[in-house]
Amino acid sequence: MTDQPRPYRMRRRAESQQQTRQRITESAVELHGTLGPSRTSISAVAAHAGVRRSTLYRHFADEGALFDACTAHWSAANPPPDPFAWATIDDPGERLAIALGELYAFYGRTAQMLENLFRDEELPLVRERFGAFRDYLRVAQDTLLASRALRGHARRRTRAALGHAIAFSTWRSLVREQGLGDDEAVGLMCALVDGAR
Repeated sequence: MTDQPRPYRMRRRAESQQQTRQRITESAVELHGTLGPSRTSISAVAAHAGVRRSTLYRHFADEGALFDACTAHWSAANPPPDPFAWATIDDPGERLAIALGELYAFYGRTAQMLENLFRDEELPLVRERFGAFRDYLRVAQDTLLASRALRGHARRRTRAALGHAIAFSTWRSLVREQGLGDDEAVGLMCALVDGAR
C-alpha cells in the first residue's frame, strides 16, 4: 500500500487542526456558560476539550485569543435582536413593545451566559470584551428614544426609563425573580416608559 499523496495528507492535517480548534472553542463556550469566565481556567478548557495545555496554546496564543474565539462562536449562535430593524417602526409604543419582546426573548435564551458575564465583569478581560454588549444596549436605547419627540426633563426621564427597561437585570428581576411572563414584563415596562414623560 502506498502512502497518501502529500496534498491529501496536508488537507487531512488542516482539517484535524480545525476540528481541534473548534473543540477547544466549544469547550470554552460551554464552561463560560456553566461556570463563567472567572471560574474557567485554561487547564479546565484543555481537559474538557481532551487536549493538552500545549495543544491549546498552539491554537490560541493567550487567554484573550481564546476568549475572542469563544465570544465569536457564541455570538454567531446567539445574535441579539437588530435595533436598526426597530427604527423602521414609526409608532414609539409599538417600537418599544416589539423591541422589548425581542430583547426579553433573547435574554430568556441566553440568561445563563449573560448572568455569568455580568457577574464576572470585574475581570479586565471580560470587562473589555463585554463592552461591545454595553455598546449594543446604548444603540438600542438611542433607537428607542429617537422615535419620541421629547425635550429637556421629559427626554432625560424617558431615556432613563428606556435604559432600565432594556437592562438584563430588569428582565431577570421581573421574569426570574417576580415570576412575570415576558409579555407581562413588556407591558409593565411600556407603561413605565410612557409614564416617564
